[in-house]
Amino acid sequence: MTAARILDAALEVPIAPSFTRIGLEARRRLFHWRDVGTYDLAGRVIVVTGATSGLGQAGAEQFARDGATVVVVGRNAAKAGRVCAELQEVSGNPDVSAVVADMGDLDSVRSAADEILGGHDRLDVLVHNAGALTNQRIEAPDGTEQTVASQVIGPFLLTSLLLERLEASARARVITMSSGGMYSAPLTVDGLQMDAASYNGSKQYALAKRAQVTLNEMWSERVDRRSVVFHSMHPGWADTPGVEASLPTFRKIVGPLLRDPAGGADTMVWLAADDGEPLASTGGFWLDRRMRDLHRLPSTRRSDTPERRAELWAWVSERAGCGTSS
Repeated sequence: MTAARILDAALEVPIAPSFTRIGLEARRRLFHWRDVGTYDLAGRVIVVTGATSGLGQAGAEQFARDGATVVVVGRNAAKAGRVCAELQEVSGNPDVSAVVADMGDLDSVRSAADEILGGHDRLDVLVHNAGALTNQRIEAPDGTEQTVASQVIGPFLLTSLLLERLEASARARVITMSSGGMYSAPLTVDGLQMDAASYNGSKQYALAKRAQVTLNEMWSERVDRRSVVFHSMHPGWADTPGVEASLPTFRKIVGPLLRDPAGGADTMVWLAADDGEPLASTGGFWLDRRMRDLHRLPSTRRSDTPERRAELWAWVSERAGCGTSS
């Protein structure tokens, strides 16, 4: 093991240094990262959900600067249009367009997929970034808890609807923006949706993120890696509008050590742009351009059984109504 890898492993053990900008900057120097602004993405079509603020907007901006055709997916039409105009201006790239979709509304997801497929004859990268931590239980139109609907079922459905186009554009990539919060959560289906009486926004978010990374692994087992690779990732602790709104105390305490949105989006852009290591594997969970373990606690590892995985896939497939085989 090289000295750089030893130092990286040492950073990974205590959470705080690893997830903050300290971990980001240390790894950037240790491994001499290629700057994400040096990639030529001309001709590639990249769809980013939740791209109207925070990490999604930072990633979409870098993709546009690198010459990609970028599809900004957001819930609010006016805001999505405004962000598209801003990205076109700062990047000098006119090939930035908006698709309106609420990822928790499955009819909206289906309409968005139709619009994406109708507007683009290839699809190189799909980034699932949409999602928020809410402190009160909200239901999606079909009655599913909103966090689960928008961060588990909606992305699963969108992947299913776009998969054939992704496969035809080989080698394509599907990237899921998860969170370090999933390390505290077991894999569960019966307990995936919290009820109103016991609802805790942070716990619900962590449960959904655990399901996300498990489904990422399962997609990678079902789809030929020669056509599409699947990656999930943790951005570290980044200073975004979502963190400011949902975790104000955390932001106040950790503030100076938080990564900026571009730093949080770095691995997302690298996974989408680089033709080396990101295409050499599929199904992994990444932080700062390195694959990481999915579990830090014995309890979550014990919950991750083949039976529960199969149950999760079947449940999400049924809720999405997409008929994807288990």
